[in-house]
Amino acid sequence: MDINMEKAGETTGPVGRRTVLKGGVAIAGAGYALSVQPVSAQTIQTDAAGLTAGMVEVKVGSATIPAYRAKPAGNAAAPVVLVVQEIFGVHEHIKDICRRLAKLGYYAIATELYFRQGDASKIADVGALIKDIVSKVPDAQVIGDLDATVAFAKSEGAATDRLAITGFCWGGRITWLYAEHNPGLKAAVAWYGRVTGDKNEMTPQHPIDLVSKLNCPVLGLYGAADTGIPVSTTEDIKKAATAAGKKVEIVVYPDTPHAFNADYRPSYRDAAAKDGWAKMQAWFKANGV
Repeated sequence: MDINMEKAGETTGPVGRRTVLKGGVAIAGAGYALSVQPVSAQTIQTDAAGLTAGMVEVKVGSATIPAYRAKPAGNAAAPVVLVVQEIFGVHEHIKDICRRLAKLGYYAIATELYFRQGDASKIADVGALIKDIVSKVPDAQVIGDLDATVAFAKSEGAATDRLAITGFCWGGRITWLYAEHNPGLKAAVAWYGRVTGDKNEMTPQHPIDLVSKLNCPVLGLYGAADTGIPVSTTEDIKKAATAAGKKVEIVVYPDTPHAFNADYRPSYRDAAAKDGWAKMQAWFKANGV
């Protein structure tokens, strides 16, 4: 069921700066998480012309969780891309990613994977966000919610036999884990997602621990200047995947920081972001999505 459907004209505007009209006044940064304000002047906006785009409800057992879905208008059987949020939740940037993918012909859906723990977009301090919400989200819950999202897409007539996943930052790690979980996936693209780290009750295993279980080819996109993800760890998972007979390609962009595709933040790097986006599209197509 669609809730709060967006009309095609509501998010239109000049590409290059994110604005929303409210009472005739342009409000920069509308829809973005409080912890990333103010947004950059280079922020990309993708309109919803030609799309069916807006919030939907995904049934997970006895619970219902929100998701943002964008798909080509009139094409129920589009191939599916699961879009996994950054640490900041399903805010405007992730919704824009869904619209960009829908413009390419995909059914793109981003589920609010922190929904049970709280609203990440309303927390202004990143430390508090991690402590109060992110650290309390179990991997098992996330995987189950993504399974339910696939089932929802199938119920809408989308082509889940041509299923891919992509995710960013926190979602990049989840992309690896889901590729190690779902045998129905055709392709995965992880943007600067951790592959190893400390273990606890919420995150008992990391992608490198489960690499032999990969169900589909994975493309990893990383920045050499990412202070939180050493290049050596991406080399390690590539070696482990090769040893296990799995198809993994790692691209590391020189002098590039974490979150280089986040066009609303100072970390954005135009050349790497555009190259990564092109490589993602080619990876999907090469692997049947």
